[in-house]
Amino acid sequence: MDALPDTQIALQILLSVGIIVIAAKFFGTLSKKIGVPQVAGMIVAGLLLKILPFFKNFGATETNAVFAEANQFISYMSEIGVILIMFSAGLGTNLKQLIKSGPKATVIALCGVLVPLVMGTLLGFCFWGFSGFGTPEFFKCVFIGTILTATSVSISVAVLKEFGKIKTDVGQTIISAAIIDDVIGIIVLTIVLGVSSGKGGYLQIILKTLAFFVCAIVAGFIIYRFFRWYDKRHPHSRRIPIYALGVALIFAYCAENFFGIADITGAYIAGIVLCSLSDASYMESKIDINSYMFFSPIFFASIGLKTNISGMQIDLLWFSLAFVAVGCISKIIGCSGISRLLGYNNKESIQIGLGMMVRGEVALIVTTKGLGLGLIDSKYFTSVILLIIVSSMLVPVLLKKAFDIKKEPEIPPEQKSSQERIPASK
Repeated sequence: MDALPDTQIALQILLSVGIIVIAAKFFGTLSKKIGVPQVAGMIVAGLLLKILPFFKNFGATETNAVFAEANQFISYMSEIGVILIMFSAGLGTNLKQLIKSGPKATVIALCGVLVPLVMGTLLGFCFWGFSGFGTPEFFKCVFIGTILTATSVSISVAVLKEFGKIKTDVGQTIISAAIIDDVIGIIVLTIVLGVSSGKGGYLQIILKTLAFFVCAIVAGFIIYRFFRWYDKRHPHSRRIPIYALGVALIFAYCAENFFGIADITGAYIAGIVLCSLSDASYMESKIDINSYMFFSPIFFASIGLKTNISGMQIDLLWFSLAFVAVGCISKIIGCSGISRLLGYNNKESIQIGLGMMVRGEVALIVTTKGLGLGLIDSKYFTSVILLIIVSSMLVPVLLKKAFDIKKEPEIPPEQKSSQERIPASK
């Protein structure tokens, strides 16, 4: 008797997820041993998995129904993975340091949006020519710049956490600027889509963005007071991280569904709301366990899985190379340049520029919006994926050099076991 379709789908999901988790962790560990951050290794794992029949058509809906359902499940798990990363980053935030770096981060974010927007638009003019304001070709070029405005804070957060730099002044500035960058980028996207379609509505989106932060502050204050009351009566209770995770998922949903803000921003704000609790580090450690073991490997591997460079023609190849170069350079110019003017030294300015260079899920969201409205051809989705891959792999390596992170010497097993028997001094 043949297996039921649902059973086939479930079995395919088990096999696919099992392969992804093992491959991502293996290549992550391997990359760490050779001095490259684990994030880059996980992305490479996704690239290599494309040769397997299970993942050749990852993300495609017109293929075998069983594979399509399994791919969809992996995409859902990837989305949860990035939400957990951002929520954990919020929990680990030093709120006082975040407020202190807020004004500077806002200025950095503005330049991090303006410079890529202008340089990306000029890139479009170079390839397709300038045909006058208001024409479809003009908006196509502007949309290329709009794609480049987004910053993937989740990957930078993962790298900063791995290096132990997330709570430093530079680390908090990068996170704050990246969050603000995405909000501004979404506003720019809304304006471009509204003007190009002739429907307007961008003022409404700006108001919805402001409304999100107002609602987040009000709801966050109430939630914080409840958690502080509960935390005092049940310290280190395993229920607290569970409730906190539920709050993060709800914040992510509300941000995207009701206000048009990226769900990762909602998750990060939820972490900010709870980061001042006495049990914030305890909650962060529990969330990190789920993220580290299961969701994060799927998220980073899925970036590689989404890449499809087969059938790339020479004109698209040249555009993709230029798109990647402009995307990386424009962020460094915009963010590093203004950081230096704001009082950061040369080394710190480069660190901030590199931390803001990486692209990820928000760039994919922006591109999808443009594809839906016909602003850009679907073949250019490959260019965006290549930018995400290149920046995601370059940033961890370059940040490691910028922060002067040295490879820790490995401790012999016999010495390590003897150290584990020595109780830590208080």
